[in-house]
Amino acid sequence: MIGAIILTVSLVALGQFGLYYWRAMLSGVAAHAISDRIRSAAGISTAAIGAQDFYKILIVNDLSPDLRGPGGSFRIIRTYYSIVEKLGKIVPAMAAWSNAEMTICSRYVAVLMDQHMERNMVCASQMRGV
Repeated sequence: MIGAIILTVSLVALGQFGLYYWRAMLSGVAAHAISDRIRSAAGISTAAIGAQDFYKILIVNDLSPDLRGPGGSFRIIRTYYSIVEKLGKIVPAMAAWSNAEMTICSRYVAVLMDQHMERNMVCASQMRGV
């Protein structure tokens, strides 16, 4: 019985650590600079990418399948964004946190799209040189 309790506590702690690590990785990638190419492709007129721009960036991703790369469907990020968005609507006290999390998700997807687009541009320029 004690072994089962220790196993359960250990699994919960491991899951919590994994979630915190994933969130740290998400924030680290989202902190990178985003080029104007992504903003203009998504139709974002402001200098900063916000929480409301998530679906605009995903539309660019859906319209450019060659830019997808590994994990191109962003299923985990879409799910996380949806959960956080619903939490922000259901619990008004979490609205500010929810908006910050959705902004991080938007920036994360924009940075990955920017990196994919940059690799595509480099590949195209190398092909022209051949």
